[in-house]
Amino acid sequence: MYHADLKYSKDHEWISVTSETGRVGITDYAQRQLGDVVYVELPEVGQVFNQGEQFGLIESVKAVSDLFCPVSGEVIEVNAALEDNPESVNQSADDAWMITIKLSDPEELSGLLDAEAYSALVV
Repeated sequence: MYHADLKYSKDHEWISVTSETGRVGITDYAQRQLGDVVYVELPEVGQVFNQGEQFGLIESVKAVSDLFCPVSGEVIEVNAALEDNPESVNQSADDAWMITIKLSDPEELSGLLDAEAYSALVV
């Protein structure tokens, strides 16, 4: 159900790491809990976040939730398509990434969950 090549936070974000960057989104579990997503607020390119710090908001028909950065780093890309199509998070949470971040401390990845541990968390 969850991908072996991703790391997961207990806040229900995933990160796909390639070299020194990571693409971040919310998990399928999180989007199911939220329901129909109607709005996503993302940071500006160049903003820097610490691990666990709020980087944006996601709003559904039943709740508004904070988005938390799974690792520390600088935002180098945002998925601007989510502004016009926030519902794409519901269609495929694994593909609807939100930000790409340049990792400032790759060691933080070791504190995240693998697919098996995240699956156990959301049972």
